[in-house]
Order: sequence, then structure tokens, then C-alpha cells
Amino acid sequence: MKELVFLLEEASMREVLKVLLPQLLPQEVEFKLIVHKGKQHLEKSISRRLRQWQIPNTHFVVVRDQNSADCIKLKQRLKDLCQQAGKTDALIRIVCHELESWFLGDLAAVEKAFNIKGLAKQQNQKKLANASEELGKLVKD
Repeated sequence: MKELVFLLEEASMREVLKVLLPQLLPQEVEFKLIVHKGKQHLEKSISRRLRQWQIPNTHFVVVRDQNSADCIKLKQRLKDLCQQAGKTDALIRIVCHELESWFLGDLAAVEKAFNIKGLAKQQNQKKLANASEELGKLVKD
């Protein structure tokens, strides 16, 4: 049995992956979602957690928001942390800019999820620079 371990920056990504992964992964692949308390907590724990993990057939995926960081430098820094732990095959994924941006890309889905009539009509309107603020306004926090 193969296992994917996702090291996540925050709980909101866990909620998304809990829904998506069972639909995307073959049944013989199990997954664990390990949530951290922000990007600094995630980055501090990567090397230690990967080094201590002893379960065979485990593969790691590190997921972090881009925020205002340079994508290339950020990905390299995360890759270096994985390599320090001897996990050169860890997959690094940067969410540009933050998870909430994904939802703003599909307001019809947000409308359906929150049962808010007319939200999809706002799809092509200009959004704020801060996606989490914008999403909060749209769904009334």
C-alpha cells in the first residue's frame, strides 16, 4: 500500500483536499493530511518530520501558499528543507497566491456550496487583491 503525506500550511487546504483526493487518487493509495499553524510552522517542521518518518512506501507533498514570495526561490527553499531530511523526491506545490484565489475562480461552485443566489453573476467583476478578504465579503464571512 502506498501512502501520500501532505504537509499543509493551514487547515483550509486540508478541507479542500479531504474532498478532492478521494476523487483523484486510486483506492490503493492512502493519504494523511498534516496541518501546520502557518508557513513558518510548516517550514520549521519539514526537515524534522521527514527525517523521522519511518513508514515504507510513503511519499511527501509539501503545499504552501505563495503569498508575496518569489515562487522560484520559495520552491527551492522548501526543496532544500526536504533534501536536508534525505527526501529528494518530495513534491513541492505552491498555491498562487493563496488557496482562496482558487475559489474566486469558480464563483458558481461557491454559490452552490454556500447556497448564495446570484453569486456566480459576479464572476467577471474586479476582485480585491486579497483573495481571503474578497471571499469573506462574498460569503459574509
